[in-house]
Amino acid sequence: MSDVLPVPLLIQALDLFGTMAFAVTGAFKAIEHKSDIVGVIILATITGVAGGVMRDLLFGRIPPTAIVNPLYLIITVATGVVMFFLYRALKKHWNLFLKFDAIGLGVFTVIGATVAYNLFGLNFLAMVFAGLFTAIGGGILRDVFVNEVPIVFIKELYASASFIGIVMFFGLLAAGADLNVAAIPSIIAATSLRLLAMRYNWNLPASKT
Repeated sequence: MSDVLPVPLLIQALDLFGTMAFAVTGAFKAIEHKSDIVGVIILATITGVAGGVMRDLLFGRIPPTAIVNPLYLIITVATGVVMFFLYRALKKHWNLFLKFDAIGLGVFTVIGATVAYNLFGLNFLAMVFAGLFTAIGGGILRDVFVNEVPIVFIKELYASASFIGIVMFFGLLAAGADLNVAAIPSIIAATSLRLLAMRYNWNLPASKT
């Protein structure tokens, strides 16, 4: 992800896949709100890279990875264009794309925690902050930009699933596991919890007015 902080090829590949997965949900959301193709591309890009960009800026990684590596913007722009023209054909597969969102959540959780680990070592608070910020930042902006309450605040287990993934990742690294070895089960844990929450409508207790 950076020349200064080398990241295993597997993590890079997962990061790009997570970017695409989140960009899909951003494009869908823009199309549902009658955006033109430029709006679709913009929202796909914001959803795909905003969490990572804000994380990098807060951690002093300037310029952010998504700007240094053109693959990120290529992926989000291409995703936006494809979704714009194939929306009607793909709309019936929306449930599949919700699964992409869950995968993106798991992937970005571990990507963010990995960035913090490379910078600060086994610092739990830094890993939680970076993992959560990366996983939910783009989705929050996506929903705010279309004037919706962000899903992370009201619907099912989202940030909680990300947190569980970070706890597992930290625990495996603390036990001496290799970065790649720790990454896969942590991604699976966060993704699986999110998928189960969607399937069974698991929610945290909400405030009562």
